[in-house]
Amino acid sequence: MPALIFDLDGTLVDTVYAHVFAWQRALAEAGLAVDGWRIHRRIGMSGGLFTRAVARELGREITSDEAEALQRRHGELFQQFLPNRRALPGAVELLRALRSAGVPHGIATSGRRPEIDRSLEVLGVGAETIVVDRGDVQRAKPAPDLFLNCQQRLGVPVEDCYVVGDAVWDLLAARRARMLCIGLLSGGYGDDELTRVGAFRVYRDAAELHASLDELGVLP
Repeated sequence: MPALIFDLDGTLVDTVYAHVFAWQRALAEAGLAVDGWRIHRRIGMSGGLFTRAVARELGREITSDEAEALQRRHGELFQQFLPNRRALPGAVELLRALRSAGVPHGIATSGRRPEIDRSLEVLGVGAETIVVDRGDVQRAKPAPDLFLNCQQRLGVPVEDCYVVGDAVWDLLAARRARMLCIGLLSGGYGDDELTRVGAFRVYRDAAELHASLDELGVLP
């Protein structure tokens, strides 16, 4: 039976723009002005990769101490900006249907605990669901480690795994893991962008994916 591996932010929960605002404020407080749209294009990377990308954008070095401080401040601001999380349309119902049908699935996110705990709670995700976060792997997206770790824990062959994500970094990591990838528009990337990076199918959100699971051979 095919397995589904989900990204979290922008795929299942409406948190992408809170991350953008939190990073922009954290950077501004450190005297590093970065346009919001440039930040959005990097959401989905780990914090460490994100700060290295920002350093390239600014043409200056960001030390490891600065990067650590920025990531810590981003986490604080993110909690302030979005104390309550909202599941994206159809996400709760999709996960519930997969559990009821016994379809193997898990979540693999560049976020860390406890930052992601509220998102998992609003999705109704309990201990029965495999969740892989940044602390579980050496490298985050666009490296394939998160998805491969989840696949191994699910016990499903790579060729039977679909990765569901909203950002090009999710789909790039999925291709590097040799998994088919499905794009969702709920994180702000366009259909053409997701298709160019290798999306096998692109759906509006989790609700449309749920209604289309038969196309993927997941549910009859």
